[in-house]
Amino acid sequence: MCPGWTVKDVTAHLLHDDLRRLASMRDGHQGPRPAAGEPVAAFLDRVNQEWVAAARCLSSRQLVELLTVGGEQIAALWRALDPDAGGAAVSWAGLEVAPVWLDAARELSEYWTHQQQIREATGRPGLTDRQLLAPVLDTFLRALPYTLRDTGADPGTQVQVTVTGPAPMRWVATREDTGWVLRRGHAGRPAATVELDGDTLWRLCTRNIAPEDAAARARAHGERRLAEQVLRIVSIVY
Repeated sequence: MCPGWTVKDVTAHLLHDDLRRLASMRDGHQGPRPAAGEPVAAFLDRVNQEWVAAARCLSSRQLVELLTVGGEQIAALWRALDPDAGGAAVSWAGLEVAPVWLDAARELSEYWTHQQQIREATGRPGLTDRQLLAPVLDTFLRALPYTLRDTGADPGTQVQVTVTGPAPMRWVATREDTGWVLRRGHAGRPAATVELDGDTLWRLCTRNIAPEDAAARARAHGERRLAEQVLRIVSIVY
């Protein structure tokens, strides 16, 4: 899932996330910025790779110890914040200033995804119980209005997304005058419906599978262009 990286490298990447978050949010430290003309996704790929390469000098024991300390500090940091205050940008949701709760949820989804990758690589069972999977899928689906932003539709047009499996849920994206709006629940008369299981959804949103692979696993009805656009959802910087 992460070409060129070992399980230890993915673990080091998680430590990097902890340290960068603490440096910026707790300590007000501004780290490296993209070079002139460098796209954000390319910048993140570069600094992530630089960190992973440097961290290969650390032992597995050191990584576990540092993650334990950093994890406690990260948890304390989130607890001290107002969840409804303005936080960092969540670009894949189209928000330059996202509420703190979505910023935190975005971090949860990244930790969950990388732990899932580690579990699969080491033959361990996944974190697929409803308590953890439901908030991750809920977070990923916040990208749906941004995914549909350039898809033409009359006001009132609805798209129903149904997730099956251990964390079932239903969401409706409705075209309003100001853009697409996402709500939980059933659509009245949806122009398109997409049904897929939670395993397919998280892999699609993190590009562990391509939209074409997700389409083969999903069930779609109604306007094809709307359903196809739903399956282009991305919930990471990509």
